[in-house]
Amino acid sequence: MIHWFEHLPIGWMGLVGFAGTYLVTWGIYRLVMALAVGERARAFKAISPGMLPPLGIIFGLLVAFMAAQVWGDLDRAHAAVNREASALRAVVLLAESFPGEPQTQLRALVHRHIEDVVSQEWPAMAGGSATLAISAAPLVEALRVSLGLTPSGDGQVAAQREIVTAVQSALDARRQRIIVSQTGVNWVKWTSLLLQAICTLLAIAMVHSDNRTSAAVAMGLFATGVALSVVLIASHHRPFSGEISVRPDVLLQVLPEEPEPTPTP
Repeated sequence: MIHWFEHLPIGWMGLVGFAGTYLVTWGIYRLVMALAVGERARAFKAISPGMLPPLGIIFGLLVAFMAAQVWGDLDRAHAAVNREASALRAVVLLAESFPGEPQTQLRALVHRHIEDVVSQEWPAMAGGSATLAISAAPLVEALRVSLGLTPSGDGQVAAQREIVTAVQSALDARRQRIIVSQTGVNWVKWTSLLLQAICTLLAIAMVHSDNRTSAAVAMGLFATGVALSVVLIASHHRPFSGEISVRPDVLLQVLPEEPEPTPTP
C-alpha cells in the first residue's frame, strides 16, 4: 500500500479511497461494455451468475483476515503501552521506599525515559524505523540503580525486588511496543485483496453486460463495499501511525515531576 495514503487524515483518505475505487470501477464498466458486442457479448452472457457469490465470499474472507490482523496488532500495541506505563508508575511509587538520592535518581530516570519515548521513539515507530537495536538507556540505568540498592529491613528488600521486576517489565513492554510498530499488512495481502476486487467487478460487468443499468448499479454497490474495506483497513494499518493510532498519552499520565537540581553550597 502507498505510504502517503496511510498517513492521510481520515477525511482525505476516504475521499481518495472512494474516488480511486469508483474511477477503476468506471474504467472496468466502460471496457466490458465496449467489448460486449457480437460474439463477445454472447460469451459474456454465457458466464454463469453462480460464480459471483464465490468471488464475493473470497473477497469477504480476505477482508476478514486482514481486519483480524490489523485489530490484533492494535490491541497488542495498546496492551504493551499500558503495561509499560503501569510498570513505570510502580517504579515511581516503590522508589519512595528509598528516600533521598535513590528515589530522586529513579524518578529522574523514569522521567527521562518517558521524554525520550515521546520525542524520539514515537516518531520513529510512526515511520516504521524503530528497531530493538536502539537501547533504552534510562531504563537500563534504572535497572542498574535498582540492583545496586542497599536495603535495610524486610520492607526495603521486598521493595527492591518489586522495583527490579517493574523495570524489567517496562523493558519487555517497550520491546513488544517496538516489535508491534514494525507490523502491518504487507504488499502481497494488499495486492491479493485488490486483484480479487477487480476480478469480482469484471465478473459482475460481464454477467450484466446485456443490461447496462443493472451492471452499473451492481458494480457501484460492490465498489462502495471495496472502498469502505480499503479505507477501514488502511486507517488502522499501522498501530502507531496515522490519524487513528496509539498515542503516548497513558505514558505522559505517569510522567513524574522532574526533580529540582540540588543547590550548590
